[in-house]
Amino acid sequence: MSSSTNGLSPRRFDQLLDALRDAAGREHVLHHPQDLLLYEYDGSVSRRMPDVVVLPETAEQIAVVVRIAGRYDLPIVARGSGTSLSGAAVPREGGIVVSTSRMNRILEMDFRDARAIVEPGVVNLNLTRAAMAGGFNYLPDPSSEKACSIGGNVALNAGGPHTIAWGVTTNHVTGLEFVTADGRIVRTGTLAPETSGYDLTGLLVGSEGTLGIVTRIAVRLVHLLESVRTMLVAFDTVDTASAAVSEIIARGIVPTSLELMDQICVRAISKWMPSANLPQDADAILIIEVEGVEDGLEQTAAEIAAICTDSGPLEVRRAATAAERDSLWAARKGTFGAIGVLAPNYYVQDGVVPRSRLPEVLRQVYEIGTKYGLEIANVFHAGDGNIHPLILFDDAEPGALERVHAAGTEILRVCIAAGGTLTGEHGLGMEKNEQLPELLDPADIAAMIAVRDVFSPARLFNPSKIFPLPLSARRPVAETAVAGPTA
Repeated sequence: MSSSTNGLSPRRFDQLLDALRDAAGREHVLHHPQDLLLYEYDGSVSRRMPDVVVLPETAEQIAVVVRIAGRYDLPIVARGSGTSLSGAAVPREGGIVVSTSRMNRILEMDFRDARAIVEPGVVNLNLTRAAMAGGFNYLPDPSSEKACSIGGNVALNAGGPHTIAWGVTTNHVTGLEFVTADGRIVRTGTLAPETSGYDLTGLLVGSEGTLGIVTRIAVRLVHLLESVRTMLVAFDTVDTASAAVSEIIARGIVPTSLELMDQICVRAISKWMPSANLPQDADAILIIEVEGVEDGLEQTAAEIAAICTDSGPLEVRRAATAAERDSLWAARKGTFGAIGVLAPNYYVQDGVVPRSRLPEVLRQVYEIGTKYGLEIANVFHAGDGNIHPLILFDDAEPGALERVHAAGTEILRVCIAAGGTLTGEHGLGMEKNEQLPELLDPADIAAMIAVRDVFSPARLFNPSKIFPLPLSARRPVAETAVAGPTA
């Protein structure tokens, strides 16, 4: 092993490996380059290889690993399924990656109190299915639900197509267990929906692994709703579709889902999944869903259809069967994968704008694509203004990635100028952190960093994320001597 391994000499690195093996078991500590390659990237376009990967099975093992990281002054990055789209799971400063993939147990399903307790490595869809088996549902449903883990959802405060009605992850987490920077195991919140004292649970959700490593999660379940209506509405322009979205909300109707796909996405899905039978002449498609008790639901669906009809759609289609509904959602949630038939690579942005500004913002997004010679597809949660421009490119083309990053930066500036923000559910990570000063005042950022430094004075947890450099970088141990206690 090279002596440049995060500043450790070969002898010191061997001692680190021995300590980690004692903590988690020899077979659960990886350090050979061919093994580390699998952990140098996530769902973003960023890469950085860790020095070592540990796959613990218990919170106690993680606590020991954290204490070891502190002794060796090494960064430590928690990683779930690696589906992050902002570089949140990429070890930007190297160090130790703690994979929670072995901590994948549903510990408790309490249908009497409508609660569940899970480990961070539980896949989102597996929790949903377990809840449904008892007549309940776990509502946060990111498009990556088949792969993403609950721990990652907590770290990034993930949303999904049903965010408009049911909120994001933080609205469904009632308590957490996490490991602090000095290796203690702490619990926040309770199984009850309210909390006493500071809302540490709310603080940890969305903190992107910079305050601690979550090891157990208590979540709220809800009864399966009685009935559902799902429809597809096709429009000849994105502007018209966006205007229909604004009108639906302006009428006081809050669908459970209100999703938009543009023509580029329709083209990709139609090649990848012809059975979806999407209208080929549509420049924009809305997928709209309402759920609730049967009584009155049909009237709500009819009112939405009437609003869309007034906008002059190409087609209004109702899903007549569960199979048709499933097909529509398979198309929507498979869009990111389908884009692969159009380009070898894509870069996802994640801005939020007021719904009323969607038409003008999307026009500017397409203009930015033209400026940089890049095709940009748009699929997003229109109901809450959370846009996801997909910038298509070929990484083998010289200079392509630089143009992609420049285009992504301009798109986020358009979102800020429209009164929006930098992220709706993907987090800031290491891809949008440098733009935070364009959104927040220095005093706001300083206050957040002060909170971070209380939890992790040396900033060893996921350093160089969320906040701009050098403010978010690891701190020399000498600078943390007067930082006070952690957690």
